[in-house]
Parts: sequence; C-alpha cells; structure tokens
Amino acid sequence: MQTVLISGGGIAGPVLAHWLRRHGFAPTVVELAPGPRPGGQAVDIRGVALDVMARTGLLEQVRAVRTRMRGMSLLDADGQEIERSTEATFSSGRLDGEDVEVLRDDLVRLIHEHTRADVEYLFGDSVTALDDHDGGVRVDFAQGASRTFDLVVGADGLHSNVRRLAFGPEEHFTRHLGSHLSVFGADNFLALEDWQVWMRDGDAGFGIMPVRDNTEIRVAFGFESGPLPHDPDSLRRLVADRIAALRVHGARLAEAALEASDFHCDALAQVHLDNWSRGRVTLLGDAGWCPSPLSGQGTSLALVGAYVLADSLARSSGDHGAAYAAYERRMRPFVALNQALATENPGGPASEASVAHAKNAFALDG
Repeated sequence: MQTVLISGGGIAGPVLAHWLRRHGFAPTVVELAPGPRPGGQAVDIRGVALDVMARTGLLEQVRAVRTRMRGMSLLDADGQEIERSTEATFSSGRLDGEDVEVLRDDLVRLIHEHTRADVEYLFGDSVTALDDHDGGVRVDFAQGASRTFDLVVGADGLHSNVRRLAFGPEEHFTRHLGSHLSVFGADNFLALEDWQVWMRDGDAGFGIMPVRDNTEIRVAFGFESGPLPHDPDSLRRLVADRIAALRVHGARLAEAALEASDFHCDALAQVHLDNWSRGRVTLLGDAGWCPSPLSGQGTSLALVGAYVLADSLARSSGDHGAAYAAYERRMRPFVALNQALATENPGGPASEASVAHAKNAFALDG
C-alpha cells in the first residue's frame, strides 16, 4: 500500500485523502493549525465540482448548510442604494441555480468529519524539509519525528510550504493582481436578514453577508496597497485604518477588524508554474494554480483536482510520473479557463456566460 503525505488540511487535501483511501492508498494529512480551521469567507461549489461532492458522499450535507440569501444591495460611497437584485449576488451568482454557496468553515468541518475515521491527521505540525530519493521522500516535521512516504502532495495554499521546499521561492510563481483582501467575522450590527450589501469607494470596498441564522456577519474588505507588513499586529492595524476611512460603516467595521478572532488578510494573487510536479512531489489546489478569490472558482478547482489526482494515481499501476503527467494534462486547460475569470472584468465579476462555461468545462470520466 503506497503512503502519501498531504500537506494542508483545508478542502483539497482531505478530499484527496478520501479518494486515495478509497483507491487503496494510505494517506496522511499534516496541518499547521491545531484542528480544522474556523472562519473564512463563503465559497462556491459549482458545475462539475458538484458531481465530485456527490461522488464523495457529501452533496446533501453541503446543501443542508448552504447560505440562503434573498438578494443584495449595491451602495455608493455615501451608503445610498444605487442598485439591488433578488436574482443574484456577487458572492454566489444566480440564486435560482444549482450551484451551492457554503461557509468555508462549514465545508472544512463536513469534509473532516467524513474522513477522520479513515485518514491519519497530524494537526499542529508542518513540513520543514523534503529529501526526494529513489525509495520515497524523507519528510522532516517541525514537531514530529521524520518519516518516509512514497509520495508527497502540497495542498497547502497560496503560500505553500511544500512548493517552496520542492520548487523554490514563492515570488517565482505568484502574480499579484493589484489588490488585497481581508476577511473577518463580527456580530450582525447591521441587522441584515439573508441580504448582502456591497460598496466601493475609490480603491477600497466591501461585501457583507449575514451568516449563522443572521446572528453574525462575514466581511470581505478589498483594497489596493503597497506591500503588506509581515507582522500580524501591524497588518491588522493597516486594514483597520483603511476601513476606518470609509464613509459607510467605517468606524464600526474597523473596530470589528481589530477584535475579530478569525481575522485574515492576504494579497489577491494567482499561481502559475510550468510544471506542478517534481520527482515524487506534486501540487494541488491553490498551491499549484491559485486562481484568486476574484475567480470564484478556487474551491471548485480544488475539489475537481483532488478527484482527478487520486484517479490518475489509481490508474497508474504505481508509476507516479505517469500519474502526475496524466493529472496535469487533464487539469491544465480547466485551470487556465477558470483563472481567466479573475481578470476578465477588472473591478467586477466575470460575466455569467463565462462562469457557466468555465465551471462545466470538464468531464470527470474523461
């Protein structure tokens, strides 16, 4: 039984682990966080990714916890409503469609619960070194003892540790799209009821949606800026200062950003590599091809990629090189099409027609 170390316990990694286990592999997932990560924005499961969820056995559970918006309002910089829709929202697309919007932490929780009995999880640890040799990959960990695995998969996000160790510095592969995104939660001080609000003021703006039966809100604040500070406290203060300058809810949102336990901020960027694999190591999801949140397709690409990678390995009769090549050959056109959604309409979402084409441009059994 081949052993596979997967770095990253979010969405792509555990789904890959599920499918590897079903194909007869022995997967281990290592995750830096002490458990499934809380917080995060709402994510979309669209098109062919819904089929992956169905085959994984989680589609009905995901649908049960989906967000249920009635619509959205667009505000000007002074807070006046300039447009509204009861047919679609920027975060999820058409409200009458088959696609599913779900909070990221809900999806992570469901996948972890679905896999924890059959998959080895190493929480609170990370990979510090990789030694790829003929007999496997020797992996050093920050906390645990070194181990050797037949294969290693980096599913550890935009700032992938595995990618850095196996391929080189991050700056060789990331393309900054010119802005940054901060996401955090707060009490529903706006008293929103299944209704989103969106506002743009110059080079900054926000989207706010109520969650948890309208008891909380999740705030997505986008802004342009020079390089972000590395110190977490300085980064949080920078975001709070930028939000405070807004004329609409600025002071209250700044306070929420300073208090939030789930505060997150990062550059909006894409990842582009000539090859996703090197030796016995390969990349999955944002680590290999981050399309950025602007595409709305990061989660769907991760789900499809996890299924295809596991399928390719299962078909390869132990030849990981052939498996990785098949995985990349199948996924690259789909990834490129979906990455293009992020840059189709700078400052706004891609067209409905483009999204519809991109989300379905893949055959799982191809």
